[in-house]
Amino acid sequence: MGDDRVWRLRGGELRFPPSRAVGIVNVTDDSFFAGARSGTPGRAVAAGLELVASGFDLLDVGAVAARSGPPVPAGDEIARLAPAVERLAASSGVPVIADTFSAPAAAAALGAGAAAVNDISGAADPALLELIADSGCGYVLMHIEGPPRVDRRPRPRDDPVAEVGGWLADRIEAAVAAGIAAEQIAIDPGLDFDLTVDDDLEILRRLGELRSLGRPLYLAASRKDFLGAVLAGSWEGREPPERREWATAAATALAVNAGAELLRLHDRSALDAMRVAEAIARPEVAVG
Repeated sequence: MGDDRVWRLRGGELRFPPSRAVGIVNVTDDSFFAGARSGTPGRAVAAGLELVASGFDLLDVGAVAARSGPPVPAGDEIARLAPAVERLAASSGVPVIADTFSAPAAAAALGAGAAAVNDISGAADPALLELIADSGCGYVLMHIEGPPRVDRRPRPRDDPVAEVGGWLADRIEAAVAAGIAAEQIAIDPGLDFDLTVDDDLEILRRLGELRSLGRPLYLAASRKDFLGAVLAGSWEGREPPERREWATAAATALAVNAGAELLRLHDRSALDAMRVAEAIARPEVAVG
């Protein structure tokens, strides 16, 4: 990767390289990929432990689907999220990230043992930033250009990498001004969020330019719509999430080669792709 990076979490830190695999755990019935839906905290805990047994390095646990839909009351989210986080933080042996853009839900998850918060709102809520600063936990800052869970048509962009990079740089500066240490921040370009298929592909081609921001890259490409569109040759006819496993593996391997530090993934196949790509690209950190 050319340089070592640190991501400070609550209770510790991660140093890169090597890249790390983040297993996706959804305490939901409506996530876009049916294979990752765990409707109860108990089923989510079982799914998370299975991912860790397969070799995942962290878990990303959410209780509200990112897909469009009405607002979810904080109490409902907390009732699903906090018990799953608590049990996984206590028993999995790996750091647990709470995937939420709600300050009350994040506070409950941190109280339950979460080491970081994955905020898909793009630092929209000052109360959440204050919580991150006070807790000292890790923070995933994702590019998005409006409220989560609201459908929008992506706007045209001359240079998506420059625009997303500039947006992230501004938000990093705002987060630091709110009291969050730069070492707490990882950045996510937000593939499929307010971006076209061409934008997503260009960002993946030029990930190294986003690494110039100096923060670890948290890449969430697993089974996403743009991969289905590439496979089918059109957005309208895109392949469903269930047919995007090997497209995810290809994108993961190329992202690791480009320097992505954290890969948010559904599948063991993508984890294997990550490990082999790491061994080829960075033999100095390979095992064996």
